[in-house]
Parts: sequence; C-alpha cells; structure tokens
Amino acid sequence: MAATDIQAYLQEQAAMTTLRFLTCGSVDDGKSTLIGRLLFDAQLIFDDQLAALEADSKRHSTQGEAVDFALLVDGLAAEREQGITIDVAYRYFATAKRKFVVADTPGHEQYTRNMASGASHSDLAVILVDARKGVLTQTRRHSAIASLFGIRHFVLAVNKMDLVGYDQGVFDAIEAEYRAFAADLGDISVHALPISAWKGDNVTEPSEAMPWHQGPALLPFLEEVVVEPSGGHGAFRLPVQWVNRPNLDFRGFSGTIAAGAVRPGDEVVALPSGVRSQITRIHTYDGDLERAETGQAVTLTLADEIDVSRGDVICHAEHPAQLSDQLAVHLLWMSEDDLIPGRQYRLKSATRTLDCVVTELKHAVNINTLETQAAKKLALNEVGVANISLSERLAFDPFQDSAPMGGFILMDRRSNATVGVGTFDFSLRRADNVAWQALTIDKAHRAGLKHQRPCVVWLTGLSGSGKSTIANLLEARLHDLHRHTYLLDGDNVRHGLNRDLGFTEADRVENVRRIGETAKLMVDAGLIAIVAFISPYRSERRMVRELLEEGEFIEVFVSTPLDVCEARDPKGLYKKARAGEIENFTGIDAEYQPPVRAELVLDTVAMTAEENAEAILDHLRRAGVLEV
Repeated sequence: MAATDIQAYLQEQAAMTTLRFLTCGSVDDGKSTLIGRLLFDAQLIFDDQLAALEADSKRHSTQGEAVDFALLVDGLAAEREQGITIDVAYRYFATAKRKFVVADTPGHEQYTRNMASGASHSDLAVILVDARKGVLTQTRRHSAIASLFGIRHFVLAVNKMDLVGYDQGVFDAIEAEYRAFAADLGDISVHALPISAWKGDNVTEPSEAMPWHQGPALLPFLEEVVVEPSGGHGAFRLPVQWVNRPNLDFRGFSGTIAAGAVRPGDEVVALPSGVRSQITRIHTYDGDLERAETGQAVTLTLADEIDVSRGDVICHAEHPAQLSDQLAVHLLWMSEDDLIPGRQYRLKSATRTLDCVVTELKHAVNINTLETQAAKKLALNEVGVANISLSERLAFDPFQDSAPMGGFILMDRRSNATVGVGTFDFSLRRADNVAWQALTIDKAHRAGLKHQRPCVVWLTGLSGSGKSTIANLLEARLHDLHRHTYLLDGDNVRHGLNRDLGFTEADRVENVRRIGETAKLMVDAGLIAIVAFISPYRSERRMVRELLEEGEFIEVFVSTPLDVCEARDPKGLYKKARAGEIENFTGIDAEYQPPVRAELVLDTVAMTAEENAEAILDHLRRAGVLEV
C-alpha cells in the first residue's frame, strides 16, 4: 500500500503545473514579508524552520516582538542586519493545486540587475506597493523590466493597508495610477488586490477587514491563474554546448533543448552552416529516448558527418531559427560605466559568444512615463532600444517567440563582467540586402604596385604631445622615399568627416570608429595611413586594431607628461580648459588611457620631433613595411 500511495503521489505531483513568479517593487514594500507570511499561513513551514524563525526574529526582527516573516527568505547576513533584500532568493513550495517557484528580488536601485535575473525566469510578477507611498519610480522600473522579459501577467499587491486604516479610497487611487501606467506596457493583464503581508490580510484567505474587496486572496489567485506558454511555433532548438567525441566511433552533440521536441528520424539543420541531416539516436545518461523535449539535456547523433561546433544551433529543418549579424534589440544597462554606441562588447546568447558593437542607440525609455526620448548613451539601470552589429551571423528567435533563443547578455571585453541584458526584436532588413561584392583587384595587387606593405601608423597621446608634428615629418620622409601615404589628423578630420561630433565620451568613441573604418579603406587601397589622434580610450584603439589584419596596426604612444603638454599649449586649449571654457578636455576633466603594449613609445622631452619621426621610420623598415 505504501508503494502504491507513493507512486500515486508522484504521478499526482508530475501532473501538476508549475507557476514561476517573482515579487518586486520598491524598497521596504514588504516583498520578503509577503512570501514568508504566505508560506506560514499555507502551513508550508516545518517545525524546525519555525523555531529558527522565532529565534532569528528576536535578534534581527524589524517588527518588535512579533515574528519577522521576511527572515524566511532574507538569508544573507547583510540582509538580516539591514532589513533589506540584496540577492535573489528562490523558494519552492506546492499546494494541493499547483507547484510554485517564487523569486524574492531586491528593491534597491543598485540591485536592479538581480531583479532582472529573477524576471528572466518568471511567468508572473507580483508588484508590491506600499499603500502609504503609492506608485514609485522603482515600481515603474520593475514593471518595465518584467515586461521587457516577456512577463504578461501582473499582480498589483497594495501592501500595508493596515497602516492606512484599510481605506478603499487609497487602494482605488493606487490601482488607477498603476493601470494608467501599465497601459503602455503592451498586452498584459493586471490583477489588483489590497493586502497586509504582516497581518495576513488577503494573503491566503479573504480579509474580514476589507469586505469591500470581492476578489480572491493572493494564494487562491496564483493557484488558478492561467499563464500561457511563451509564444512561437514551438519548433525544435538545441544550442550545442559540447561536441561529445569519446572515441573515433562516436560523435554526438550535447546540450539542453531550448524549445520544441525531437525524435529519431527527424530532419534537422545545423546553423549557421545550413547543412541538413537526420537524427539517428537521442542519448541520455539513463539510455536512449524515443522523444526528447524542452528542458531535457541530451546528446544527439546524426546520420551524416557534418561540421557542428559549440555555439551552433540544431533546428527543425522546416522551421529553422533566423540568422543575422545585425539586429534590433531592447537593452537594460547594468554597469556604472555608460553604454556608448560604437564601443565593442561581447554578446552571449544561448551557447554562442561573439564580439558586437551597439551601432545605434535609437532611443532610451523614460521609466516614469514609458515615453521614448533621444539619447546618446545609456546609464546604469536605463532601458533603451538599439541596433547591434555582430562579428558573425547568429542563430536566434525573436524574444516573443522564444525566451531561451531570444535573450542575451553583454559583457565587458576586458573583465567579462556582465554590463547589460537584452532581448532580440528582429533582424535588420539591411543585413539581408547587403553582401560583399567580389573584386578582381585586391589589397595585395594595390600594395604590389606601390612596393610597400600597407599599414596604419596610429599616433596617440595628449593634446600638445607632438603627434601632429611628428606625423607630418614622418609623411614627409616617406614621401621622399616615394612611398604612398595619407595623413589623417584629428583636427583636420573634424572639419569634414567628423564635423558633426562633439567631445563627449560618446562622440569621442564615434570619432575614432569613423577614422578606424577610413584607415581600413586606405590600407585596402595599399597605402600607409598615418593617423594622429588623441584617441583617449584603449577599447577604441583595440577596436581599430581588430579591424585590420595581423601586423597592419602599429600603435605609437607619444608619451609626453601632462605638465609639459600644458606648458606647450600650442593652441591655448589647456588655458581655456583650466578656465572652464572647454568641457571634457582630455587630461583635465576627461580621462586618457595610455597604451599598455604599444609597438613604439616616443619620448618627446628627450628627443626632437625629427628624431622621433626617424624612430618610426626605422620601425617600419624593421617591420618590412618599406619593401623595395
């Protein structure tokens, strides 16, 4: 009987649906308290947990002598000491009707990234609002982020109603304000209810203190709410995590199925290569399967020996994912360093990691009004819409069709720290309409006529360091040697190509990006391109280096101390900057990042400009640039 009962119980549990939801909102709105009260009132806390809770409440409680239910989910020492939530706390529980995974997310603005993490794994958001404070900026921000990550079901829980005398007018006003805001979030549903998490009103049972509210309490609502699966066609997707090759006779492709289902015999296509094959077997640790579906970790073997690597995606042949290297996206920026269009980042989606550039920030989103507004950068916790360009084509689905295949993170290229998260909207049409045109005459032919190896000599340094003077002398020496050159000077270029750019960080990044692309064209023409730019940021100089082939970028650091540059001040710019007449002046109120591993470092204090130009010329000879 015991075995039968256990089997019946397991079957019953397997048949239950699971609702993943998060609690979010502003600081001290009662998110952790609500979850703790819900678990307590639903009798989902074991005796030893309750005893520990009572003991912890005596040490850390913010509720006087009463049990502090927030301590059930605030597990970090810093959380208990400060009475706040810092990290995302997940709790798993079940009732007779449903299984639940709840994410308790922090309300502080500085921990917005943690809230976004919880939202990315949830189907429903419980937005808490303090009845005394109403709808706050963080309420709006968390709602917008939840919507960005595809959450379509919201519960507006107006908490601490006991502190406003259970006043229906207060609740109605907050509900009206929130619904007016949420109308611009798109096709979402909002269920509003008044609660007191501390006293348990409307948490698991209807509150006698608020007979004017006729709807269900929170837990009964969560047990019954119907959450539709994410949109899309449900076609099979397997991002390849690992090529499983234990011996010469076996080659399988391992990963977790992101969407759809697959059976042996199904025809599939590997992206981005586009090569087709058939599934022969579905391997797991417990043996072969006749069918595998979303969420299962499997190893697939194919009928043909095709080239598939980590990061590729195996798809249903009739419903493949899209391929593109230029996409429109929504972004949530999560770094204290601003997002600057033109700067390179690393993008990770599913199992693929690529270099990318945010080519255009179309607009930012005003969190309070959800209106779009022009922006040249995104600051910490800001949301925007942008276009990105990838170093290679990526297999993806729009986020509305598939969250696993439609979401991504951005990482800093030096530290690998996550700086942003986003969702793919659609492929830019121009990506499908623009292709490389084959040319008969290439770079090698053009350089051969000139008897030289094309390259970029990139002089970087502070204003007044002597870059332009040295570059001019260098070009003159190369001209005497009958070499084909062109000099791109920072000031001269700003009279034409870059005349629309200012001196903000975003404009400086775009300034260097344009010059880098121009210099690349000159190298393709077989020229020796000499570039004299302050180019203050390492990341942008590295970006230009990576545009070119190995050995074609020669970085020359014109190393001159700031006090020497300021003493020279040939254009009077330092004087104006010190007087506050020029903003964002490099070396004064804007940063200069000196090269770490430049090919050549010039000392303009100990050496003359002529000697430094000759030093560059000697380097070009040794590098084989001046072939005869």
